[in-house]
Amino acid sequence: VQLQASGGGLVQAGGSLRLSCAASGRTFTYGLGWFRQAPGKEREFVAGVSWDGGRTYYADSAKGRFTCSRDNAKDTAYLQMNNLKPEDTSVYYCAAKPPDGRSWYDEIAYDYWGQGTLVTVSS
Repeated sequence: VQLQASGGGLVQAGGSLRLSCAASGRTFTYGLGWFRQAPGKEREFVAGVSWDGGRTYYADSAKGRFTCSRDNAKDTAYLQMNNLKPEDTSVYYCAAKPPDGRSWYDEIAYDYWGQGTLVTVSS
């Protein structure tokens, strides 16, 4: 299984970005999650979507601003980020989680990780 995240960039506060996570391999039954890590901080959960797209999960910081979705026909997950704030500046990672009941919020629950994509929000 390989994951490829893309779509990061520089945006002004209040702007929007859409991150993509292209998956290859047997990820159909896996949930896909997004994490982020800011300089000097621990990696934290942002959002996740179940294998069928029917359930989504969000960190409090993402609720109301970010939308996580997936298109299994394209083997791609998305993170639409609106009303971005300078504190959203981070490297964003996508990861694949098996349907084993472990917490979406715990990075240990994820088996596969993509490389990060940098999001910079200027004030």
